[in-house]
Amino acid sequence: MRVDRGRKKKLTVAFHFQFANQAGWKCDECRKAGLEKKRNCGWIAEHCEDGPVVWARRRAATSECPRSFISADSIRMIEEHHAWRLSGRNNIRAMPARLVDALFLLESETRAEVESAQEQS
Repeated sequence: MRVDRGRKKKLTVAFHFQFANQAGWKCDECRKAGLEKKRNCGWIAEHCEDGPVVWARRRAATSECPRSFISADSIRMIEEHHAWRLSGRNNIRAMPARLVDALFLLESETRAEVESAQEQS
């Protein structure tokens, strides 16, 4: 299943990319191997919005290289989620709605990840 384009998709891809084998997605090595066009790198001029899926994990997929697709804001939200979980899930009423939305999405993805791991063991 492909997730809708936008902020939630970038966050979902970022969440799943942290569990993936990232060794093959290093920009310098990718460029040296000439893979930037094949992987639809977002940092090249020939980048296209739609195309075949180049990276996928579970319910997350993207037609662009995940390194260029994932925003710094998505990484920040993942870090906020980790801190939120470690701090005992503080009161969300004092948080901005955008952050709460991200926390709920990441919590849902985390729970699905845990359930999947339990089913495999």
